[in-house]
Amino acid sequence: MNHWIIAPVIVPALIAALIVLSMRNQLMLQRIFSAFSTALLLAISLGLAWQAADGTITSYELGNWPAPFGIVLVLDRLSALMAVLTSVLALPVLLYAIGSEWDSRGTHFHALFQFQLMGIFGAFLTGDAFNLFVFFEVLLIASYGLMIHGGGTRRLRAGVQYVVFNLLGSTLFLFALGTLYAVTGTLNMADMAARVAEIPAAESAMLRVGAVLLLLVFAIKAALLPLHFWLPATYAEAPAPIAALFAIMTKVGAYAILRMHTLVFGPEIDITADIIGQLVLGAGLITLAIGMVGILGATGLGRMAAFAVIGSMGTLMVGMAGFTEQTTSATLYYLVHSTLAGAAMFLVVDLVRERRADDGLHPGPAMGQHGLVTALFFGAAIAVAGMPPLSGFIGKLLILDAVRDLPEVWAIWSVILVTSLIAIVGLARAGSVVFWKTETGPTGRRLRARQQPKLPLVVTCGMMGTVALLAVFAGPMSAYLDATAQQLFDREAYISAVLPEGGQP
Repeated sequence: MNHWIIAPVIVPALIAALIVLSMRNQLMLQRIFSAFSTALLLAISLGLAWQAADGTITSYELGNWPAPFGIVLVLDRLSALMAVLTSVLALPVLLYAIGSEWDSRGTHFHALFQFQLMGIFGAFLTGDAFNLFVFFEVLLIASYGLMIHGGGTRRLRAGVQYVVFNLLGSTLFLFALGTLYAVTGTLNMADMAARVAEIPAAESAMLRVGAVLLLLVFAIKAALLPLHFWLPATYAEAPAPIAALFAIMTKVGAYAILRMHTLVFGPEIDITADIIGQLVLGAGLITLAIGMVGILGATGLGRMAAFAVIGSMGTLMVGMAGFTEQTTSATLYYLVHSTLAGAAMFLVVDLVRERRADDGLHPGPAMGQHGLVTALFFGAAIAVAGMPPLSGFIGKLLILDAVRDLPEVWAIWSVILVTSLIAIVGLARAGSVVFWKTETGPTGRRLRARQQPKLPLVVTCGMMGTVALLAVFAGPMSAYLDATAQQLFDREAYISAVLPEGGQP
């Protein structure tokens, strides 16, 4: 077996335990080990992506117990893509936290950060539905600690709301898994896919209930309306590097929907295909509209960035709802873009906060490094709104092209184009107020003229650079994603790679 597949789960778990047990009061050592671990995860993820690039699906059996009796991790193009995206996001976010000294404002930041990465990687690599639940819980516990890092009443209140809402999602997750296990007798994804395909339509009532419950759970994780209430306050109040890392967390919900509803409840499964696509499309359109209107009505840059995440999830779900190879490829491109652009926006917001003491949409004294921060904000705004020449424009264009054959094409086009205009207006209004309507104040001095650390600014520029590179290499990226989507809809290849004797355990 290829033991590198489990490395993205084991490495952060070991480093986190080492930090807690041996470096509790040594911040410099914590920073060194955490940065080394995150850089190593990036190298491992790139290696796994190279291994999966030829279309090979690799199954890793823990304890050498074969599926469906044992726990398995599965590496294919999609899981490799998500692992690389997580690593590419995590390393600059960690460097930003170190450079801005966010990690020194509370205890156990680096241990929690590593546990968070463990949960994210585990969710992307697992081939078992119950272990997907387990890794979701690891995510919840670690993210709660990171959410309240640094303290504060507002942050604690937002953190409690976040935990309560996600605990409700976890409870529903258990109900969904129990229902599906009662129907299929298994929670291994490949085995479940093989058994669901054999269930007669006349006996599928409980299966439909389980599928919808599972979709509801993932909708909570992905912050789809009307289950999005936890996100604006959580992301706006979270420490900036954590909010940037959280940009990948909603994508875990989107990934789970895509994985389960192409593999287990695929479009060729008549007993679920007639309800899943319509639910995802309806929720996506409404989420997109609410998110972009929220950008227009936000009173602070933090909440505006949070609503931008909600809007991007709506766009993502609209593209995903077609459940075809073309719509899936377009959706994956937009998923990568929205993760990087959303993270960059949160980092820019923190740069403004550090220089102005707040992120309110009101004129204030000119900031230090005003021109560069302004350019970064408008670059992030262009990416988030989906304007040319950055990757957001390409992503939305790919989705608009991919949905041409759907019956709801005109509704989709109308909502995406109108909400894009609303986002442009909202972001332009916020930028003009914060950056152009500056005041020197009675003393004539710049606000916070003290020397600012250079590393956060460099990292933010690097994040915007990744968004630009995604646009420059849109052709090769789209070719890889086309192959990823094609593999994703090849259920038999996945089942054969995981189960012995082509699905006959």
